[in-house]
Amino acid sequence: MSGVLVRIATRTSALALWQASHVAARLKDLPSGPDVELVHIVTSGDQNQTDALRQFGGTGVFTREVQKAVLDGRADIAVHSLKDLPTVIAPGLVLGTVPDRAPRCDALLLPAGSPSCHSLQDLPPNARIGTGSPRRQAQLLHHRPDLIVSEIRGNVDTRLRKLDQGDYDAILLAEAGLRRLGLEDRISLLLAPPEFYPAVSQGALGIECRESDDHVRSLLAGLTNAGAFCEVLAERALLRELRAGCHAPLGAWTSLEGDQLTLTGVLLATDGKVRLEHSATGSVSEAELLGQQVARDLIDQGGAELILSTH
Repeated sequence: MSGVLVRIATRTSALALWQASHVAARLKDLPSGPDVELVHIVTSGDQNQTDALRQFGGTGVFTREVQKAVLDGRADIAVHSLKDLPTVIAPGLVLGTVPDRAPRCDALLLPAGSPSCHSLQDLPPNARIGTGSPRRQAQLLHHRPDLIVSEIRGNVDTRLRKLDQGDYDAILLAEAGLRRLGLEDRISLLLAPPEFYPAVSQGALGIECRESDDHVRSLLAGLTNAGAFCEVLAERALLRELRAGCHAPLGAWTSLEGDQLTLTGVLLATDGKVRLEHSATGSVSEAELLGQQVARDLIDQGGAELILSTH
């Protein structure tokens, strides 16, 4: 070890701690890797486990307190699920790196012991589906208007317990989180494009540090996956240009081929009755411009009205 200490601010959920520990291990493996210490932060999103996120703060409820720990010097970096991080970075901070991206699809989970499920059409009529995400709710209703979708809060273990005790017929979670926690055996069905689009930056970690901390920024550069960074730059630019907020019914998918990046954005009404889609391809060097282009095309199709209807 180099004798340098890097303090990582993290939420205290099992998934957040896994993510922070993963980043810590990656940092330690760097040439002259630093010593690492985790700084546990309880966010407002963690404290309120009952209300819908958009009812008590929405964007930033899982990130603000973690960012504050870096800004006030209690920590040197913050590790986030990048889909939770607002697209406008807090003054004084910078998105220092995006490491390798995990699988980004959504997963449908059934109660333990249920028969296998091969598509959304296999769910029984009027099935009760638990998800707190307007994006997931809208896409479910687009394909199955009969489904009864309702809020579900709590960490992964809490949600699984509610599912298995019969509160829901199925729940939706991110594939990445389940795999990171070793719970991939609970996945009954992966929901992937073109049927179902994940959230902007889903499966990616975002690591912030102080803009003025050149040493830490240099360390973080050693963790960067250039392809993943380009993908999320385009996706986050799409979200930022739409001014939709991270709880809007917006899905995104990026794919890389050589130096060409393709981005598809889908935007829905909350009831799933209207669905807009647009794709575009451009150079990885202009990833953010690509995101802005797709956003403007969605707006031209009527996306602004859909976004206004969600507020």
